[in-house]
Amino acid sequence: MVYNIFGGIMRLRNVKGAQDIISQSDYYVLDPNKYKNNFKSLFKNDNKIELEIGMGKGDFIINKALTNPDINYIGLEKYPTVLLKAFKKLKDKKIDNLKIICIDANNINEIFDKEISKIYLNFSDPWPKKKHANRRLTSPIFLDKYSNIFKYDYEIEMKTDNKNLFEYSLVSLSQNGYILTEVNLDLYSNLNEDNIQTEYERKFVSLGLPIYKLKVIHKIDKK
Repeated sequence: MVYNIFGGIMRLRNVKGAQDIISQSDYYVLDPNKYKNNFKSLFKNDNKIELEIGMGKGDFIINKALTNPDINYIGLEKYPTVLLKAFKKLKDKKIDNLKIICIDANNINEIFDKEISKIYLNFSDPWPKKKHANRRLTSPIFLDKYSNIFKYDYEIEMKTDNKNLFEYSLVSLSQNGYILTEVNLDLYSNLNEDNIQTEYERKFVSLGLPIYKLKVIHKIDKK
């Protein structure tokens, strides 16, 4: 399910052969399951790994990787058709610290195990109906999944234009042991220079809509 900038359901135009096209890219991880608990072998270093769930057309994760060459980045996206846009942006680029996986976030525990340092959730589907609350990427169900993929302390950064999702996330994260380290109700009223925009973010800002942001951490015993 994909939502437009006003929260309505938007149908994706299917591109025939999209999966085959993206599979030809050096950035694409064809069989991520075989790297479970060993993604460092894919990057050929021991640098920490950060993950964006729902990377969309890739602006955020691509620019993150370019800006921070000593951090490894993985972008996760469910829809091959959406990823076509990201791979077009990567054409003729060489970014050694970036890989991309095409799976449903529900299956995240099948490919990662105790190796992610931080998760980014940028403009995730809000799933506004109460009966769909468990599908939100900050629901207790997903937070439980994340607990199995973090290497040490659990760190999550989230940006959204959806006030209801933001409020839901504040409660859900707090009730599940996360400590709020940043809560911003209007990101662009006091914008940090290190902010990297997503495609949706640019649209929302151009419409004068507020952007909500939070950062949380869940400390764990490393003994």
